[in-house]
Amino acid sequence: MIDSLVAFVVGTAGGDAALAIVLFTLAVRLLLLPLNVRQARTARIRERLAPKLQALKKRHARRPERLAEETRALYAAEGSSPFAGFLPMLGQLPFLWLMYRVATHPTALAGHTLFGAPLGQQVAGLVANYGLLSVPVSVFVLILVLVAAVAWLSARNIRIGDDQPELVRRMAKLAPYGSVVAVLVLPLAAGLYLLVSSAWATAERAVLYRRPAGAGA
Repeated sequence: MIDSLVAFVVGTAGGDAALAIVLFTLAVRLLLLPLNVRQARTARIRERLAPKLQALKKRHARRPERLAEETRALYAAEGSSPFAGFLPMLGQLPFLWLMYRVATHPTALAGHTLFGAPLGQQVAGLVANYGLLSVPVSVFVLILVLVAAVAWLSARNIRIGDDQPELVRRMAKLAPYGSVVAVLVLPLAAGLYLLVSSAWATAERAVLYRRPAGAGA
């Protein structure tokens, strides 16, 4: 199934697998944009309701049923629900899983390259087959550096509520760097996918979650 899917995707890009990965990743991200817009709206509602939610927690600390009821009513008044933010995330998973499978399928990517670097090989294979000082390894290093730069931008722009535990805040700041670790162990095609996908996600988040003019930091 994956072989057929890769063949179809590559065929739509004129036989260029690297271009196909880029275009397909952008297409999937564009398709998911309405879900992400809805998720951003839910996040803004949650942020706006934070003081009222804290007050409800204090008022009904010993009455969880009443707290849940009041919380639902508070969100309903905003045309949302406490669980609205989870639905867009769940909707993304099948698309992102499919794109990941395409980018990590070595058989389907056999013979395809990015500037001379085999898309189906990991960095260890590139070093073993071409040497440390080679064009294919240089291509990999470039992808790695770009992914690291995007991860830094993403971590820098992440907003975590002051009410969150310190451990949660630190983990959220470190999470974007997971893509850097992934590039080190996955095929080059996956690195290209992660670069395009994370760059889109970072730019999208900067637009959807930007603070209004005059808002506090």
